[in-house]
Amino acid sequence: MSVLAKTKEVLAEAERLNPQLNNFLSIEHEASLEKAAYLDSVPAERPMHGRAIAVKDNICTRGMRTSCGSRILENYKAHYDATAVERLNAAGAIVIGKTNLDEFAMGSSNENSAFGTVKNPWDVTRVPGGSSGGSAVAVASGVVRAALGSETGGSVRQPASLCGVVGLKVTYGRISRYGLVAFASSLDSIGIFGGSANDAADVLTVIAGRDARDSTSADVAVPDYAATLENEIKGKRIGVPRALFGEGIEPDVRDAVEKSIDNFRSLGCEIVDVELPHAKYGIAVYYIIATAEASSNLARFDGVRYGFRAEDTHKLREMYFKTREEGFGEEVKRRIMLGTYVLSSGYYDAYYSKAQKVRALIKKDYVAAFEKCDAILTPTSPTVAFEIGERTSDPLAMYLSDIYTVSANLAGVPGISIPCGLSSEGLPIGTQLVGNFWSEAELLNFAHVYETAYPLNARPRIFAG
Repeated sequence: MSVLAKTKEVLAEAERLNPQLNNFLSIEHEASLEKAAYLDSVPAERPMHGRAIAVKDNICTRGMRTSCGSRILENYKAHYDATAVERLNAAGAIVIGKTNLDEFAMGSSNENSAFGTVKNPWDVTRVPGGSSGGSAVAVASGVVRAALGSETGGSVRQPASLCGVVGLKVTYGRISRYGLVAFASSLDSIGIFGGSANDAADVLTVIAGRDARDSTSADVAVPDYAATLENEIKGKRIGVPRALFGEGIEPDVRDAVEKSIDNFRSLGCEIVDVELPHAKYGIAVYYIIATAEASSNLARFDGVRYGFRAEDTHKLREMYFKTREEGFGEEVKRRIMLGTYVLSSGYYDAYYSKAQKVRALIKKDYVAAFEKCDAILTPTSPTVAFEIGERTSDPLAMYLSDIYTVSANLAGVPGISIPCGLSSEGLPIGTQLVGNFWSEAELLNFAHVYETAYPLNARPRIFAG
């Protein structure tokens, strides 16, 4: 089939499902078909020749809408491509659309978008997870094989778990952040959703690597990740921090993750006990550091330079106040206020400075644990996908959705969520592997071997209806 014909099919499927799932904020028909026609006219020599990709709407795409799921950027079109997008385009990929997200990537359910809630294709009465829920759904629904999301505290791995796909969070600095709209700069990274580990590996090979436009990107060699996928993990050591398998985990999740441990053992892995004594402080530390950085990063959205500006204002200060009041949603305002508070005089040392010290201890715990094992296994999420509206009135309960994911962002290490089973209600469950710095190839290999031996063998209910 020609690239053009295939692209037409992909665009038609995205359009067909979007009214039910609300996962795309824009679908780029004209640009996608134009590039597809061009690719049909040249040799298929590029690594992602004609591959359709969806991109989270907080990653800049030249000439396309980049709204961050917010009214304040509702009509903003980026003037440049993010480095990750630029590299995908150069590799022959086709960005077919921008996906819905929690506003400015702040959320765990995709209910905070200014443009409506994304629906989980396994059960449209439930959330897909967040903040990258739109990209997770684009892959889970079969529209694309891979999509870009962003990770600040689990925003790729958690929705990957709730939607039954592979979700990869990379080592901080592995993928350039140039063109990713900032939430919390010391935590943010671009992540990848894949229908399989191989799909994620293909994308990572193309977009990883040093970028002179991002001083935090690392000059570390980029392997061909797909070529490193093997069929043998015998002798690898997987660490299990049993102290983290306590209260708050749904029984179905606990059973599925315990089963995944047994499955890895049957594949020849050695299961060892490890300790992450400071991981229990992860949520508190994360929501101090992340909100502090968010309050600083979001100060630029003031109605002066770009984006939404409130009308009927007569003084500069009034324009600032009304623009931010009308342009930002409740969760964004909540986090800006929290961040401003912890950075304020008299509270900086009590909160922000102390959180940074505990962050260093969390990183130290990982370094010590990796002396005993090659990867650390935990649940990705303590629950399966919960019902839309179930947690919107309880921010703390929502924040606890990220209890197993935030520590990897605080430490800067990579992690991957792998589908490992279904709940009694037929909802997907993910098991998480966290690796040492720059161990993405090893994590992808673990995922590839596991999904080959123990495939999920189920499809979202959207296909039945």
